[in-house]
Amino acid sequence: MGKTSRLAGAVLGVVALTGSLAACGGDSLEKEKGAGASGGSGGKGSLVIGAAAFTESKVLAELYSQLLADAGYATSVTTVKNRELYEPALEKGEIDIIPEYAATLAEFLNAKVNGAKAPEEKPVASSDVEATVTALTALAEPLGLKILPAGRAVDQNAFAVSAEFAEKNKLTTLSDLGRAKIKVKIAAGDECEVRPFCAPGLKKTYGIDVAGIDPKGVGTPQSKQAVKDGEDQLVLTTTTDATLESFGLVLLEDDKKLQNADNILPVVNAKDAGDKAIADALAKLTDVLSTEDLTELNRKVDAERAKPQDAAGDYLRAKGLIDG
Repeated sequence: MGKTSRLAGAVLGVVALTGSLAACGGDSLEKEKGAGASGGSGGKGSLVIGAAAFTESKVLAELYSQLLADAGYATSVTTVKNRELYEPALEKGEIDIIPEYAATLAEFLNAKVNGAKAPEEKPVASSDVEATVTALTALAEPLGLKILPAGRAVDQNAFAVSAEFAEKNKLTTLSDLGRAKIKVKIAAGDECEVRPFCAPGLKKTYGIDVAGIDPKGVGTPQSKQAVKDGEDQLVLTTTTDATLESFGLVLLEDDKKLQNADNILPVVNAKDAGDKAIADALAKLTDVLSTEDLTELNRKVDAERAKPQDAAGDYLRAKGLIDG
């Protein structure tokens, strides 16, 4: 299930957010064995990096772990089932650092601090990453959390069509699809019917003629196959989906910025991991990592069956961010 449930319900309060980013797999504080489990000399102390229970989060946690180990910390990676478990653990200092998504965490904390209906009635996230991170910081600091700068790597909702359909209708953006006046059926979760980022947003922002929803799930193989076969015309997936090419699909650009800014950023326990040295070490990755890089890392793990720690280590060495 992975991160897609986060994308399906990021603005509908605590009930929806219970199915957020890392809603599947793993047990609370289950240790991940591997390179991150015993990394670093420990001269600067020990750090626990949290990972949600899906590929991308595990890879990001390994990137953080190995960078910090290279900087002289003893690091371990811990997989936690979902945000409802790992966010309180981060506040308590049971976890020191976790990779997060700006808009999703902002609305999660909005619901936690201001009530379950706050994300729907008074959302704080938007397509503006600076404004979203500012709002997130204001919510996080009183909880003892420090928000580090966001990078350009982003994992947010995205819509794809078959390459053949795009070429035939001269489509590169969602605006192009709206102008084409083509009726489209969307392969997505059934909640797409009412979610503001999905069918209603496509109609309102882009003028897309949505003929219906095919409830095959968000970014599932079945959804992508339905678009490949021409049963549906559009599939809801994510910007770091590593399998689009294998289905002959291409993303259409969200050129009017319907989606919120789910840029990736590190979140740390301010008391235990608020040191400038930690922020500086993680900034090396934040400055380099792109959405395309993250997609390729996901592909290596999901398609080539590389271990997250191996994919992360290879990437960091290739970019000259760690020795070895």
